[in-house]
Amino acid sequence: MSTDQRPWGRYTVLDESEDHKIKRIEVAPGARLSYQRHTHRAEHWFVVSGLIEVTLEGEIITLAAGQSVDVPRGAAHRAANPGEEVAAFVEVQTGAYFGEDDIERLQDDYGRDFGV
Repeated sequence: MSTDQRPWGRYTVLDESEDHKIKRIEVAPGARLSYQRHTHRAEHWFVVSGLIEVTLEGEIITLAAGQSVDVPRGAAHRAANPGEEVAAFVEVQTGAYFGEDDIERLQDDYGRDFGV
């Protein structure tokens, strides 16, 4: 397993193969990931702790532990933690390619451009 730190928290790759990748994503209190989309993969998010505020194609929904959402390939999306403790979800990616360079950032709080 590999863990990568990001400005919003961290993620750990739990499993990967030619047809899927599974990550545990931890989002720091008050932080959010880029508003982004992917060309080559769809994602399924299952919240395991805390609250995750999901923006999907401009619509905002809040998920608690035990709830999930599907993010279709090409859909603009983001995850945010509105709470005061670390929130976590498991992300299952399916598709043809799972590289971190399959990120088209539409908005980012940390000044990052395209790519990682």
